[in-house]
Amino acid sequence: MIKKIAVQQLIPGMFVHDMDCGWMEHPFLTGSFKVRSENDVGKMIGYGIQEIYIDTERGLDLIGAPTQGEVESTITRQIAAIVQAPVSIEPATLHEEMARARLVLAEANKVIGDLMHSVRIGRQIEQEQVDHVVGKMSESILRNKDALLSLCRIKEKDNYTFLHSVSVGALLMCFTRAFNLRAGDMEQVGIGGMLHDIGKTMVPDRILNKPGDLTQDEFITMQMHVVYGQNILSDTPGISQTSFDVVAQHHERYDGSGYPLKLKGSEMSIFGQMASIVDVYDAITSNRCYRKAMDPTVALRKMFEWSKFHFDPQLIQAFVRTIGIYPVGTLVMLESSRIAVVIDQQGRDLTRPLVRAIFDAKKGCHITPKDIDLSLPLGQGGGDRIIRHEAAAKWNIDPHQFI
Repeated sequence: MIKKIAVQQLIPGMFVHDMDCGWMEHPFLTGSFKVRSENDVGKMIGYGIQEIYIDTERGLDLIGAPTQGEVESTITRQIAAIVQAPVSIEPATLHEEMARARLVLAEANKVIGDLMHSVRIGRQIEQEQVDHVVGKMSESILRNKDALLSLCRIKEKDNYTFLHSVSVGALLMCFTRAFNLRAGDMEQVGIGGMLHDIGKTMVPDRILNKPGDLTQDEFITMQMHVVYGQNILSDTPGISQTSFDVVAQHHERYDGSGYPLKLKGSEMSIFGQMASIVDVYDAITSNRCYRKAMDPTVALRKMFEWSKFHFDPQLIQAFVRTIGIYPVGTLVMLESSRIAVVIDQQGRDLTRPLVRAIFDAKKGCHITPKDIDLSLPLGQGGGDRIIRHEAAAKWNIDPHQFI
């Protein structure tokens, strides 16, 4: 049985099933192992790990600890309550915005790719190019945020660093809308997001793209990318304090366990805290050379769980409202045993979005696509409900083909 315990409750003889830190680097060769000594526990505490899952069939038990199923069920109920908050209606449909968003994203990816190459060979950041493309991204987000965000989920492993940068910029701009910031402020946050990993241009490729675990020295070198990024931005005329805070603080954590300064709580700017949330979300929902992506619904649940320590719980709640419990492009199983892709959640109860049914799970075959508004009763085109999210790889379905 898999149970969740505080790391301080861990003792030699217990078997660690999952360190519950999918966004963190750690000094262990694997995420599952039997605890041999108190030294193992000390290492986890030292790396900021707060809670872990143990396998009681492979090691010692802790009577009374909640099971993994109990934990996940509680978190799902809490998230469902959060997303009942009303959301604004966007001035463009997903279909209307998708073509424009593709062009904007292609331009953004090229700009950041070229910029990172230029910085790597010693040239200065050309901020005008970043400002221009961030302005276009902002306009697309204001028309319909889900078009750009759904496309940002498509990443190639080889180009992860700059695709991740563009995605973080887009996510941060969407996140700021929850706070009704001015468009200019939203764009400054977006610029910070686009440049948040610019310091990685100073990290050797052998470390940056290493498929296995980093050594202690390699991990320290990787952490230095934040300092390198600050140095690069300090030499760039016209960078705002807002953009600088995003770059400087995106690896800090609310409980002080982050780096490089181990800032805690209000010592971080609001934009640095938002960046730390967005950076983790995009990282864990992306395929990497050393880790498979989490589905967005699972990632949001895990981050909600981690917010007890590493993120401001109120900001996590705002982020969940921004993304939605079933982001556009998510594959879901309906009560009718049909598999559907979420195609619209704007202006809706986010637990009952508009979906497109595409597959019959009982018969194991594709069906003629049918749009279903889950907020409506049966006689009005609804009459179904989501019972869980589904992994696209499990069914060999590319959801973006049906958006």
